[in-house]
Amino acid sequence: MTKPQMDFWFEFASTYSYLSVMRLPARSAEAGVAVRWRPFLLGPIFASQGWDTSPFKIYAAKGNYMWRDMERRCAALGLTFKRSDTMPQHSVLAARTAQIALETPQGIAFCQNVYLMQFAEGMNIADTDVMAACLSAARLPADLLEKAQTDANKHRLRDTTEEAMRRGLFGAPSFTVGDELFWGDDQLETALAWAVEHAA
Repeated sequence: MTKPQMDFWFEFASTYSYLSVMRLPARSAEAGVAVRWRPFLLGPIFASQGWDTSPFKIYAAKGNYMWRDMERRCAALGLTFKRSDTMPQHSVLAARTAQIALETPQGIAFCQNVYLMQFAEGMNIADTDVMAACLSAARLPADLLEKAQTDANKHRLRDTTEEAMRRGLFGAPSFTVGDELFWGDDQLETALAWAVEHAA
């Protein structure tokens, strides 16, 4: 029997992805599930639905609930959280850089650093200096920023986002086990359990 597999789809501008990114390494290790981390962009998916920004900004009541819910959940998890006036942030550079970083053992630490910079420190993740600091904290070389901006890597992110659309993803974080889709941080444990139960 092969080790259970799961894909983790996350968007750096997503508040709830912050929770999953910080929780998933320990949870997946406990469950014995191998996880493929897949950064993608929600902007094109929202645009396909006629939205020009996050639904949390379009629908004020939903946005107000999200901010308070994040405060409660972060407090319960011991995570620092600051509301942002610039949400959603421009996440393309972070996603492109993450694709390269995740080819190394330090890639997950880089991703966690990006979320901490944004949601714990209130920093702008579109800033190259902020990205360089995230790389440095993960002990990754600064030249990954240059590699992230190559045409091949840009196309790779576009392809991943298009795959997410084809697979029916509509938000982040999302988890897929084969063709089975689970959406939201509160589905993390359910997705892991499904991966274990349905391992080939």
